[in-house]
Amino acid sequence: MAYDENNIFAKILKGEIPCNKIYEDEYVLSFHDINPQKKIHALVIPKGKYIDLDDFSENASNNEIVGLIKGIHIVAKKLGMSVNTGKGYRALANINEYGGQEVPHLHFHLFGGERVGKMVE
Repeated sequence: MAYDENNIFAKILKGEIPCNKIYEDEYVLSFHDINPQKKIHALVIPKGKYIDLDDFSENASNNEIVGLIKGIHIVAKKLGMSVNTGKGYRALANINEYGGQEVPHLHFHLFGGERVGKMVE
């Protein structure tokens, strides 16, 4: 599958669609989800054109991989959810059709601010 340049996250990265930004650096952009599922619901996306975690794992540079993982931690800390600042959080990446992925750009959901509940229902 080829990367879709017109997916919503690609448009956010290009500045065509606004977002409620939490954090941005060379490797990631993070923003609040427009349809939050928990008290705190943020998204962290890599700036590179990666469809899902498999694509990212196979094709991203080591710097991009480290940047994404560190970005998730920075955002969780900024939002008061990390183990350092809160009671914890869930980081979730859906991969492809069976994994429930809706937008074909790798993204991690960060849920917190309250008990998240069961992992899968």
